[in-house]
Amino acid sequence: MRRLDYKKSGVDIKAASTFKAKLKPIVRKSFRAEVLKDIGGFGSFFRLDKNKYKDPVLVSSSDGVGTKLKIAQLANKHDTVGIDAVAMNVNDILCTGAEPLFFLDYIAFSKVKETVLIDVVKGINQGCIESGSSLIGGETAQMPGMYREGEYDIAGFCVGVAERKNIIDGSRIKPGDSVIGLESSGIHSNGYSLVRKALSANELKRIANELLKPTRIYVKPVLSLLLDNNIKGIAHITGGAFYDKISRILPDNVDVIINKHAWIIPRIFRLIQNKGNIDDREMYHTLNMGIGMVLIVEPVSVKTIISKLANFGLKSWVIGEVTKGKKTVQII
Repeated sequence: MRRLDYKKSGVDIKAASTFKAKLKPIVRKSFRAEVLKDIGGFGSFFRLDKNKYKDPVLVSSSDGVGTKLKIAQLANKHDTVGIDAVAMNVNDILCTGAEPLFFLDYIAFSKVKETVLIDVVKGINQGCIESGSSLIGGETAQMPGMYREGEYDIAGFCVGVAERKNIIDGSRIKPGDSVIGLESSGIHSNGYSLVRKALSANELKRIANELLKPTRIYVKPVLSLLLDNNIKGIAHITGGAFYDKISRILPDNVDVIINKHAWIIPRIFRLIQNKGNIDDREMYHTLNMGIGMVLIVEPVSVKTIISKLANFGLKSWVIGEVTKGKKTVQII
């Protein structure tokens, strides 16, 4: 009878250990001063600086990259999807006014080249650097039979902190407030199941570089605005896009009206719409259409905010207004 071991079952523990050792010098580049231990232990240690906060509240999020990974695998380009994994999480907690502190990743696969996994982790670490957070741990799970050879999945978890009195929850939004849209870097990380139906495999491969542009991380420019306490609501335009994500932060007595002519829609969205014969409502309910984040502010603050964002190289426009209503979003 053949003697069975773990390696013959499809899991190479020695190779996994070698891979993890190569990650340590990569992830150290994102360590903040509050990180107490190197990666590789049974737990990750982060010391919260209590002197910086009077009444700190921890804010957390967990999210993944979704079927955008199919494009990465089709194009054999894996150096940006890690940034997406971080962006999806840090941008979400930013909507509460929280500063991201640290991030943990989860990478699952059956059999993938080590160089691919290192590219993915480099991207995750780059996303942490861009957001000012630290990659302090995670899990790399080899699971034979769960994924086809060459396939992998990524998810992440981040923790941030906010002063309790400064938490942004949308409760101060009122009729007359202005809606500012922040430019996206492309499709970001939502709607790829629709994109993959609208475009052929050849088209997906031909424009893969455009489709794989990493999700923009808004942390540093938006945190710089919070010092003035003039932002009433923030929405990260991801799954559900304009209709679902903006309505989530609205009080019950207001609507938001978005003027879709207030900014230039990037060509990639028109290509997808035309190829897939997709109606406008579906597009604005699935894709960000060039607006990755929305801020709701007092009209008197608009010019200052747009100017400050421009200093970070970030374009923004007034794309709508708040009116009396019933917690809905209209696009005209």
